[in-house]
Amino acid sequence: RTPLPVFLLAGVGHRTANQTNFLIVKPDTHVSIVEDSFKAMTERDDIGIILINQHVANDIRHVLKDYNQTIPTVLEIPSKEHPYDPDQDYIMQRVSLFLGGGA
Repeated sequence: RTPLPVFLLAGVGHRTANQTNFLIVKPDTHVSIVEDSFKAMTERDDIGIILINQHVANDIRHVLKDYNQTIPTVLEIPSKEHPYDPDQDYIMQRVSLFLGGGA
């Protein structure tokens, strides 16, 4: 149902007694938990890429717009229930602006 099991099977996910390098966001997950997890993951030196479903990214868009680091890189990906929309992807908006394609 989500890409997470595939990543975990591929060995991308990591869990210790104190923390993980992933967050499973369910419909009842509070936005504040997503925000706090995002901020915590961006401060870790063992994470180079953050994959986030676009519909979840939309919930914390205000946090993503304030994030200006190169590493970890944030990539918005689609989910089965929510197709990818490049117009909502902040990185794609910045690329489009850089290339002169929009505001």
